[in-house]
Amino acid sequence: MSHAAPMNEQGSEDFALSFDDLNVVFETSGPEVHAVKGLSLAVRPGQVVALVGESGSGKSVTSTAAMGLLPGNANVTGVAKVGNVNVVGLDEGKLRKMRATDIAMVFQEPMTALNPVLTIERQLTEALELHDIAYGKEATDRAVQLLEMVGIPDPAKRIKQYPHQFSGGQRQRIVIAMAISCDPKVIIADEPTTALDVTVQAEILDLLRELKDRLNTGILLITHNMGVVADMADEVAVMFQGNLVETGTVEQVLLHPEHPYTQRLLSSVPRLSAPAVTSVQGTHSSETAPAGRELVLEAKDLVLEYDMRGKIFRAVENVSFDVAKGEVLGIVGESGSGKSTIVKAVLGLLPVASGTLSVKGHDLPKLSPKEARKVRKQIGVIFQDPAASLNPRFPIGDCITEPMVVHKVGTKAERIKRAEELLDAVKLPRNVINRYPHELSGGQRQRVCIARALTLNPELLIADEPTSALDVSVQAVVLEMLQDLQRDFNFACLFVSHDLAVVDMLADAVVVMRSGKAVEQGMVESVLHAPTHDYTRRLLAAAPVPDPHEQALRREAWRVLNSTK
Repeated sequence: MSHAAPMNEQGSEDFALSFDDLNVVFETSGPEVHAVKGLSLAVRPGQVVALVGESGSGKSVTSTAAMGLLPGNANVTGVAKVGNVNVVGLDEGKLRKMRATDIAMVFQEPMTALNPVLTIERQLTEALELHDIAYGKEATDRAVQLLEMVGIPDPAKRIKQYPHQFSGGQRQRIVIAMAISCDPKVIIADEPTTALDVTVQAEILDLLRELKDRLNTGILLITHNMGVVADMADEVAVMFQGNLVETGTVEQVLLHPEHPYTQRLLSSVPRLSAPAVTSVQGTHSSETAPAGRELVLEAKDLVLEYDMRGKIFRAVENVSFDVAKGEVLGIVGESGSGKSTIVKAVLGLLPVASGTLSVKGHDLPKLSPKEARKVRKQIGVIFQDPAASLNPRFPIGDCITEPMVVHKVGTKAERIKRAEELLDAVKLPRNVINRYPHELSGGQRQRVCIARALTLNPELLIADEPTSALDVSVQAVVLEMLQDLQRDFNFACLFVSHDLAVVDMLADAVVVMRSGKAVEQGMVESVLHAPTHDYTRRLLAAAPVPDPHEQALRREAWRVLNSTK
């Protein structure tokens, strides 16, 4: 491991945030949990230090310790200094004064960080008044200024609105505005872009970078997205099971990782391969339409609409695609482009306004409910959030066999046998069958969801952002498993994602959606490696890559494409 000399120089006062031999131990009813083990790290003003590692590595515990927000069962020793004040053991009143003025936090999920029943104005002015910075009209003016700074259009009008009236990216901007409202010395950004689209993510990262330079704030960036690290960080610290295993400049750590764990982490990041040569595309396009393609799902001029209190909103307009047995069709695009709406229609959760949508030759809109149910028995589905899609009161065995119960398939013994076979298929130990969802990790829960989707041997598997909630290394394992399962079960797969690298790795063909229309579609080789539409190019340029040099070029390309749109 490379030791950066100026890391723990005693007496140097120029750190925005510094940790020295920080230990955090949680007392539990069982054995103690040693979450952070002797961590030493420093962030200078105007510098971005990225703390990376998987779930459970101790990243968030470290940041929570700096905010003084750890629960009562945590024993903290060592030093965590904000500026030159040690917050370990500091009394609650002093800590409360420091939050926002000295240290602020940008959370992962903007909707949980904002109060849904208060206007944005109330939430922004509250911090200013609480910390004696500004009151009344002055506070409101400052709040409007802050919104302007973070790029919210028409701030004076929109400040009177509520969080639900803003898009996800705008909400995250508001959270950032709240974080900088009291000019803190340091901002902790905990996965600030996980819940966002690539293009919105690129904008938020741009914003953070610009604010950091303007305000000279130190940023501790917590993330498991290596592309974001390459895009933002000056230095990188890698955590593994509570230990800091490697630190260094972004170039050192990402391009020449020394620790085996860092190497493993970087090797599991899916990457967009370089553009394919034209001759390959030529051969590929003739291969893709073999005479014996067994079509499983086919959409022709599909139109989908939502009825919003009598107003008709067109979510999908004239989209056509098909996917055959053994193939994967990727659907990519930003939030609101209509990706999930298509999934809803296939699952029968949304009526088809016009056009055809057929599964195995049966046109879904024309079927009676009983017939439609029979057709849907052939569709398996994996949702984005494994925790929300499993019933917490069901043991894993029941979660997996639920579709058999719903469709009245098999005896109890056959169902248990099927659950065991599927646990083998998704590489989980059979003794998981009697455990409950909360006892499993996120990656394990997502495997249970995949097993459940395959219970009835579906002809069509729909995967809606199945890995976006997972760590990189877990994601790599789950994606590899999906490929293996498809080889064994030979299902057709409709794969919805906003991660282009994942689509590149898994899919045969791709449809790029924007505002309900398909702007570009075709084989992955041609669409993702030689895009013709500007929007596809923008999406590709916005996807960060874990190489700081290449990322700098892409960011430039993204800015150029954006300035011409």
